[in-house]
Amino acid sequence: MNKQISLGLAISIAALAAAVTFIVTSFFSLRSFNEKVQAVKEKAEKYERLEVIDSYVRSNYYTELDEESLVNGMLKGYMSGLNDPYSNYMTPEEYQSLQEKESGRTVGIGVTVTMNEEGYIHIIEVQKGSPAEKAGLLKDDLVVAVNEQDVLEIGFDEAVTQVKGEEGTRAVLTIRREGKADRIYRITRETFDLITVDSKLLSGEIGYISISAFRENTPQQFHEAMETLTANGAKALIFDVRNNGGGLLNSLEEIVDPLLPEGEIATATYQDGTTETALYSDAQETDIPMAVLINGNSASAAELFAASLRDFKDAQLVGATSFGKGIMQVTTALEDGGGLTLTVATYQTTRSDCYHGVGLEPDVPVEAAPETEITAIDPDTDPQLAKAIEVLR
Repeated sequence: MNKQISLGLAISIAALAAAVTFIVTSFFSLRSFNEKVQAVKEKAEKYERLEVIDSYVRSNYYTELDEESLVNGMLKGYMSGLNDPYSNYMTPEEYQSLQEKESGRTVGIGVTVTMNEEGYIHIIEVQKGSPAEKAGLLKDDLVVAVNEQDVLEIGFDEAVTQVKGEEGTRAVLTIRREGKADRIYRITRETFDLITVDSKLLSGEIGYISISAFRENTPQQFHEAMETLTANGAKALIFDVRNNGGGLLNSLEEIVDPLLPEGEIATATYQDGTTETALYSDAQETDIPMAVLINGNSASAAELFAASLRDFKDAQLVGATSFGKGIMQVTTALEDGGGLTLTVATYQTTRSDCYHGVGLEPDVPVEAAPETEITAIDPDTDPQLAKAIEVLR
């Protein structure tokens, strides 16, 4: 026999269910609210320590405070607390400089410098195609005066600042070169492309391509080098990523895409355990023997480049164990014009383990020549290059 529920009872049951639902929801909402309040309270207690310091400094510091410098210092200090050398806060000027660097284009005269023991500006690199190279500056030149002001008198940092400047303006440098009298160079600053790819056809129909960094304009330079070498008869390729500290992942993908078979090449793993494709290659593939030169300064994207070619093209790695940076950073623009670079994931090829903190071991270990910098493409003076040629032959 069917039993019928009265309308009043049905309404009572519905009301009871709604009440239970409300109570349960309220319980979890209240617990979530309490947790958030507790978190805010804990944060307030932590930042109260900063307020104590700030109050003491403002009351007792001997001179006027630079508020902008204080804020920048606090932001940089927060990021340094991560104990991650690759995560950092950048001021607007620093962020703009990073964007310029990653673009592969820069404004200036085109030199990399350091301070020597006397305090003068020591030129350690003259960039190819730069105004400095056109003017005749050389590696190991000393800049002893800038705009007719002695570097020791105005200080190294101020002198370097005066070397920089806007496009079309002129820097007047007094250069001291070993064995020669000081000479004045007047160099007009320009916007120019940073050359990150160098190439040469070696004997035995072996093409050599060095990549010093992965910038926005690196793929174009790389593909032009590949086309020139293969058109001139290269039957094997040596890729040199020694002293390459890495760069942009999308530039790396553009470079390895035409070299590797179709499919997922590398993945990134994030904090919550999710993975995403980091490198993907289409159906176009280069069918040619390859070797890759690496050393202890090959890092990040340079290591992923080497690992990808070894895992998917059986390329032999020649040289010394690489640096071991298998983590990925993302840079975000901030409202104040600055930027934040944060490590967000580890990455690896889909056929091998992550090499972070370990590095890539070469298939053919070869020590570099003692006290020798890799400045010329010459197997007679570069034992690692000579071994790579031997491996391909």
